[in-house]
Amino acid sequence: MSSLIRPGEQRLVSFDEFRESVSDAFVPLEMTSADHDDFRGVVRGATVGAVRISEVTAAPHVIRRTPRTIRAANPDYFKLGLQVGGCCVLAQDGREAALAPGDFAIYDTTRPYQLSFDDRFRMLVVMFPRHLLRVPPDGIAQLTARRVSGRQGLGAVVTPLLRGLGEQIADASPTVALHLGDAVLDLVAAAFAEQLHLADGLIPRSRGDELQARVTAFIDERLADRELDLQSIAAAHHISVRHLQKMFEAEGDTVSGWIRRRRLEQCRRDLADTRYRELPVSAIGARWGFADAAHFSRLFKATHGSTPRAYRAEATPLTETASRIR
Repeated sequence: MSSLIRPGEQRLVSFDEFRESVSDAFVPLEMTSADHDDFRGVVRGATVGAVRISEVTAAPHVIRRTPRTIRAANPDYFKLGLQVGGCCVLAQDGREAALAPGDFAIYDTTRPYQLSFDDRFRMLVVMFPRHLLRVPPDGIAQLTARRVSGRQGLGAVVTPLLRGLGEQIADASPTVALHLGDAVLDLVAAAFAEQLHLADGLIPRSRGDELQARVTAFIDERLADRELDLQSIAAAHHISVRHLQKMFEAEGDTVSGWIRRRRLEQCRRDLADTRYRELPVSAIGARWGFADAAHFSRLFKATHGSTPRAYRAEATPLTETASRIR
């Protein structure tokens, strides 16, 4: 597998340094090892739009996301762990997934989990905001800590793609790198949909499912339209506004919330795209339906943790960095 950083930049670090770099790269975590003195490990990674791809190589240890570390910081992320070398046992939601090289599984940073490594290992970790994975919420609850084989089905497509991404990201232009990040998420979603038997043709879709699919596609096609609202969406699909609202409420969402998140995601993509570097931040917001620049800035910061201007300045899809390894 191609490394996510150049070979000359690699440096194995001690237990304490590794523990700190893991928490810096991902979310706050607790870590234990039977041999602190001889422990060596390294975390290295690259950012592709909203996706963080990290490669972890280390000696045996156990790492835990606990209620205490969740209280310390609780961003809404999914992590996908792809085993490259060695073995791992992932535990979450009362399930355990034993991962051999080529296998992967997904886990949720908002709930406790544990990763156990009994020998030296190598793992690729893909971390991304939860709302970017287009799988129904009730489906995700069934998928955490379930092994997906990298030797059959869509897993056989996802595994080699992820394992080859390091070199592709390093050599790609920023725009291509953004598309690679989107491609990763789409393939991961497809692989998990296959696990849920939701792929087209496997089970019949209900009329409600088909309607919601049409509604969300309608919204995506008209995100730039400032006149897009509940009334126009309901009228286009010959349903009442209340019916439209109840359809989204059944998924724990709202129509306006869905539209806002999809618009903010389009803004995030444009801010990280070098083709739009000369376009003012306010113009990007207006392009996707945010007429008030100050309101757009507040919403973006609440969602992505930084202002649109700061996000654009920090967006470095091609940057290859060690994760604060000292």
